[in-house]
Amino acid sequence: MSKGGTHARQSWPLAVLGIFALSGFLFVAASVSSDGSDLRPAGGDVASLLRERSQRIDDRRDDARSLREAIDGLSASVSSGPLDEIRARVAKLEPATGLTAVSGPGMRVTLTDSPKGLSFPGVDPNQLVVHQQDIQAFVNALWAGGAEAISLQGQRLISTSGITCVGNTVVLDGVPYAPPYVIEAIGDQGAMRAAIDSSFATATYADYVDAYQLGLKIEPVAEVKVKAYANPIALQHAKALS
Repeated sequence: MSKGGTHARQSWPLAVLGIFALSGFLFVAASVSSDGSDLRPAGGDVASLLRERSQRIDDRRDDARSLREAIDGLSASVSSGPLDEIRARVAKLEPATGLTAVSGPGMRVTLTDSPKGLSFPGVDPNQLVVHQQDIQAFVNALWAGGAEAISLQGQRLISTSGITCVGNTVVLDGVPYAPPYVIEAIGDQGAMRAAIDSSFATATYADYVDAYQLGLKIEPVAEVKVKAYANPIALQHAKALS
């Protein structure tokens, strides 16, 4: 009996040690999975979660830009007649394609949903949030006003950029963003403001601003900075038109 009792006393510390080892493994696994950050961001709401995820993706895009610049630097160190000619042609096309960062005077347009908790009898709640077509209306007006470069939520827009709606969030190039939606454009401030004021689509949004307290702020900015486009630029889908 005494032998059996001694064995039981020895197995207890081993069990405790096993539990501590398992707990440690779980903590390490959680740390690695969260990449050193909180798995459940402060705030707990969808908007906070979207902002946190969007920031992570933006950081990765900045890394991609740095790597692209490093590659360009290495490529520039190689010189030959035909290669230098091709490189010069590419350099002339880069500003138009959005692959270089630009800055200059411009405009900033900020769109926001109606205040939380606001409701109107008989009005569809979807009328109280900013949609893709609202953002596209102002982007199109800015292009029409001669904008040289435009960004949405700090991300460069190019000819292949896709803005879509998913629920009450807007998705740009596969990344969801929560309001407020900030559009910045570089160009002639007077011409861009005139294009906004003369657009039927932006005027329609302004009517909803008055009726349902949607947010709209249009302001000139002395210096707008638009980063270079960081996503792949190759077309994934194309269809020949006869």
